[in-house]
Amino acid sequence: MATEYCDEKLKVIFLPFLSTSHIIPMVDIARLFAMHDVDVTIITTPAAAKLFQGSTNRDSSRGRSIRTHTVKFPASQVGLPDGVETFNVNTPLDMISKIGKGLSLLQGEFEQLFEDLKADCIVTDMFYPWTADAAAKLGIPRLMFLGGSYLAHSAQHSLKKYGPHKDMQSDTHKFAFPDLPHHLEMTRLQLPDWLREPNGYTYLMDMIRDSEKKSYCSLFDTFYDLEGTYQEHYKTATGTRTWSLGPVSLWVNQDASDKAARGHAKEEEEEEEGWLKWLNSKPEKSVLYVSFGSMSKFPSSQLVEIAQALEESSHDFMWVVKKRDDGDGFLEEFEKRVKASNKGYVIWGWAPQLLILENSAIGGLVTHCGWNTIMESVNAGLPMATWPLFAEQFFNEKLVVDVQKIGVAVGAKEWRPWNDFGKEVVKKEDIGKAIALLMSSGEESAEMRRRAVALGSAAKRAIQVGGSSHNNMLELVQELKSLRLERIHGN
Repeated sequence: MATEYCDEKLKVIFLPFLSTSHIIPMVDIARLFAMHDVDVTIITTPAAAKLFQGSTNRDSSRGRSIRTHTVKFPASQVGLPDGVETFNVNTPLDMISKIGKGLSLLQGEFEQLFEDLKADCIVTDMFYPWTADAAAKLGIPRLMFLGGSYLAHSAQHSLKKYGPHKDMQSDTHKFAFPDLPHHLEMTRLQLPDWLREPNGYTYLMDMIRDSEKKSYCSLFDTFYDLEGTYQEHYKTATGTRTWSLGPVSLWVNQDASDKAARGHAKEEEEEEEGWLKWLNSKPEKSVLYVSFGSMSKFPSSQLVEIAQALEESSHDFMWVVKKRDDGDGFLEEFEKRVKASNKGYVIWGWAPQLLILENSAIGGLVTHCGWNTIMESVNAGLPMATWPLFAEQFFNEKLVVDVQKIGVAVGAKEWRPWNDFGKEVVKKEDIGKAIALLMSSGEESAEMRRRAVALGSAAKRAIQVGGSSHNNMLELVQELKSLRLERIHGN
């Protein structure tokens, strides 16, 4: 019996969190495991599955052992309409807690599935700290996926341990982070609210850190040439085992079909030809790409400043704009003008970002510093104008601007909750200055671009045979197989 067991593939279950920015990299990691001859099951709800089912179906047709197991979300039990089960930028405040409640109601069903599907290992999002105990009960390893950068998590650890921000007289005075590899400064206003003053989220983050200590290891979507210094620092500072497997998007999305559909429930062909035709008509490195990710939103006053800065800049641009129920008449007028002058291209809603960033016409981008976009920009070898808004984005900005020096800060000064407009409005003059520096032909800009291109090459090397992430992946799978054999022979 033991011999039959040994011939079977390693069975790994993935449990992503129900938010687009967490689902996308975690599913890419699941697909990466399937590429390495692991039997993969992704457990999620029907609405979340739509975001990635096309990608996993293609992997399946390539002969990889990967499938989705959907669990009905208890919408009616928590007072939600059918199909509302993921967090996104438009989720109303009163629905956020209901989705959270629905997830906690599913916990028992998830735990039963870990057992029924005979998992050898579970990989879960950091927002499911209870899975550390669930895995321990089954005697199998739990790996935790931590979104964001090693630098961000190292900075948070430094703040929790040393509290340098607590002595500041003012929210706008800068303080330095103790015990980090680089001298980095921030203000209290740029810190997440849960780090400034304890709240419910602080308690959740403490639970996440405790669950990390109980886990076999944590996984990051990053690579050694980008963050090796902070990876080593994080391991030492927290005493946890950790593996970087990135850039996962670059690794698993190598076909145009994968790139076009990443993170999108595609029901019909978008007007791809329009944006592609427009970009292909532009000179190399001449277009600025502007996008603030799947979870960001701005008040009209801020959209006006962005629109004016783009129109007044001397560079062509492509801007991804959220569709809004209340309508923004001035944006429609703006779109007509820039279309007529051929200076700009506006994409409403979702954009095939991987395909856009690899187009030779793109010269740089304005980003909210969400980790998925930073990794995609690094893969494409592009410099960034950084405009952090929420979550760990102000920490990620430090990596881009101060450590790797592949970006210029727009000058955002205030952290805000992801579902809030915040009070700050960044002026068109500041946006314009950052764009000018990013896209100009001056020495400073050229140096920034050179470093970005070098990191893009390093990203490609990391996932090739003998590269740092490639070696990490092989070692990790081998370790998990050994643990499985020990468990079988121990029984």
